[in-house]
This record gives sequence, C-alpha cells and structure tokens, in this order.
Amino acid sequence: MMLLWAVVGASLLLSVLLPIALKPLLHRLGVLDIPNERSSHNTVVIRGVGITVALGIAAGLVLSLLTGLVPVDRSIVAIVLAIIGSASVLGWIEDYRGLSIRVRAVLQLGIGAVGTAALSWTIGQSYWWIPVGALAVAAYVNAANFMDGINGISGLHGVLVGVFYSFAGVLVDQFWLTVAGLVVAAAFAGFLPWNLGRGFVFLGDVGSYLLGASIAGMAVAGLLAGVYLEYLFAPVLIYLADTFITFLRRVQGGQRWYASHREHVYQRLTDVGLSHVQAALVVTVCSALVGVAGFVLATASAPLAIACSIFAAAVVALYIYSPQILARRGGAITTARRTD
Repeated sequence: MMLLWAVVGASLLLSVLLPIALKPLLHRLGVLDIPNERSSHNTVVIRGVGITVALGIAAGLVLSLLTGLVPVDRSIVAIVLAIIGSASVLGWIEDYRGLSIRVRAVLQLGIGAVGTAALSWTIGQSYWWIPVGALAVAAYVNAANFMDGINGISGLHGVLVGVFYSFAGVLVDQFWLTVAGLVVAAAFAGFLPWNLGRGFVFLGDVGSYLLGASIAGMAVAGLLAGVYLEYLFAPVLIYLADTFITFLRRVQGGQRWYASHREHVYQRLTDVGLSHVQAALVVTVCSALVGVAGFVLATASAPLAIACSIFAAAVVALYIYSPQILARRGGAITTARRTD
C-alpha cells in the first residue's frame, strides 16, 4: 500500500511543480490561447500546460511497472500508457503547429484502432472490438476537447473519473485499473491549483487530448478485461450527453459542428451567472451522482436497477436544462425585486 501511495504521490508532485519551469518556456514559444467565439475568458492565457499532467501520468504508470506495483496485467498498463502518450503528442502538435480536422480525425482513430488491437491481442479478445475502441478513443478525445472551456472543469473531471475507475478496479479485482485511475486522478489534481489560481493557465489540446485518451484508454481496456460497462460508462455520461446534444443541436441548425461556439451546457451556465468554478462543480456533481447510480445499477436487482436508471436519467435531464432553469429563476428573482 505504501508503494501505491508513493507512485500516486510522485504523479501529483510532478504535476504540481513542473509548471514552474514550463510556463516561461511556453510563453517564449508563443503557445498562447487567444480568446475567440468559444472562449469563456477575455485575456490571452498560456496553454499547453497539459504537458506537465502528461508527464505526471507517464511517471506514475512507468513507476508502477518498474517497481512491480502492478504484478500482473503489466502489458495492459503499457498499452494504455502508449495510447495516452500518442494522443498527448498529437495534442501538442495541434497546440504548437495546428492540424486540419481530417488529419486529426484520422490520427485519433488510428491511435484508438492500434491501441485496441494491442489490447485485444494481449487480453485475448476478438479483433471485432477494434472499430469500437477506435471510435471510443476518438470520440472521447474530442468530447474532452470540446468540454475544456472553463477553468477547473477538465481537472475536476480527471480527478472524478480517475477515482471512480480506481474504485471499479477494486470491485472487480483489476488492480491495474486501480493504479491507473489513481495516477490519472492525482496528476489532474496537481493541475487544479494552476488552473484555478490568479495566474491561471490552460491544459491546451495536449491536456484535453490527454484527458480524453486517459479515460477512453482505461475504459476500452477495462471493457475488454471484463469490467462492468456501467462502471466505465456512468461517470462520463454527463460529458457525453453535453457533447452529443450540443452537436445534434448545431447540426439541426445548419451550423458547422466543429466551429468555435459557446453552446455547450456548461458554457451557457456561465452565461446565466455562474462562475467558472460553480459551473465546473455543477458538471462534476452531476457526473458523480450519475456515476454512483451506475455503480449501484451494475449489480442491483430489478427494482433497484430501474430506480437507479430513472435517477441517472433525471440527473442528466436536469443538467441539460439547468441553464434554462437558472435563467428563469434569475428572471423571476429580478421581477420580484422590481415589484418590492
């Protein structure tokens, strides 16, 4: 147990300390976030600090292999690390040089396909899972990228999902998932003070790609290893619902789905008066509630399973309509004050 916490602590420490050295370098390289139509900030901010989170995760996973912390399923950890590393490099290239949408999509699908093929071979599963894994990795990398628009949201999501996945590893006796989940959670926790402080910085595409690939890589590996789908799917359902519904709304409206915008639920929450931290906490709390419901649902009897499903659906619906609810409430309060 001490070795586990030492590895997790190393990931946390690196993620907290490395930005001290990296921020000046990124500034000199001109890796800056310029506000646009999608932005929830008004000033130029250093981005690309997700590199430090990537190094924290890489260090933790490599240490877990070198120290023998993960005694079995070491190949799974190595493959997940390769998926995470490849996506992070792709995100850094996008931060520094930029890539066309087509090239990004092909490379994201390629990373997912190769990673899933390696996992299928290692675990002994059918190669029919390859297209599923490819789509899962590409889809969640993009979901994490789209959802990374306000301070705190990605860091909190990495912590939350990492903790849920680590607990799932305990429940199904997949120790590699427990280690990987805690390492991811620790590394993103180390980023939060930098993202929420006065001199805040952004993950950049390297960090959002890292977040998406970390979660999708663990999820695909867990699914192939026999982890309950509810354990893997429930903690990320809010992110997926926000991304899918916004995508659907924009397509139906004849808009370019990939163009910069401020139509995600979490962005509209800031438009109706919530701060970045408050909106990020709404996303996180809703994700936690759905995650708990999913964990209970996985092994519950029929009546409790139905109740958990209804509860999870209600939380998702409440989240999706929360901007309208808050806007109406704010309007009602304003009207009441005027009549006093």
